[in-house]
Amino acid sequence: MPLQNRVTPRGEIVAHPARGGFMGNRGGRMHDEAKRLGTRRWATRAWIICLLEFRGRHRKVMAPRRYTELFFLDEAVAIAAGHRPCAECRRQDFNRWRDAFRAGNGLAGPLRAGDMDRRLHAERLVPKTKEKVVWSVNVGELPDGAFVELDGVAYLVFGDALLPWSFEGYGAPRPRPLSGQVTVLTPRSSVATLGAGYRPEIAPSAAV
Repeated sequence: MPLQNRVTPRGEIVAHPARGGFMGNRGGRMHDEAKRLGTRRWATRAWIICLLEFRGRHRKVMAPRRYTELFFLDEAVAIAAGHRPCAECRRQDFNRWRDAFRAGNGLAGPLRAGDMDRRLHAERLVPKTKEKVVWSVNVGELPDGAFVELDGVAYLVFGDALLPWSFEGYGAPRPRPLSGQVTVLTPRSSVATLGAGYRPEIAPSAAV
């Protein structure tokens, strides 16, 4: 039976047998000794995106008293869920993200991981209900790599197309409208980061 550690663009953590292209975590342990998730869905505000392999390290997934490993189809999904690149295993990507985050959000001066985590956390979850924050914008203003939701389906913005997401990959594209309001799943600050030039790694199935 698959473990409950696959993440959707809405940030939900579910059980699914498909493998992911990226690993990540939310700052700590959310599982018990039987590898089952409890009620909480994060341990700290540091939600990160990691490589599947780094310096030959080997981990037993959901080991006792260790952080809970999460898996994403690709980096765009992880960003939509509210994560950002890890500063250790993805240092160059973290630096690119930090610089684009600063530029896209009109920030000045030094910018630390914790600064970004605090801002992103406020954009991930509704304080009282803990539901995902969604927002609306004209679809023509969205950069590649952002996620929108139409009729309950999550779509990746990819050039002139919208690609429906699934755990196995992206489906047949539908034309991207030239205008009109859409529901956006990717946090505002992350959309601004993508708009400032950060290019996330996207699963090969996105080729159209």
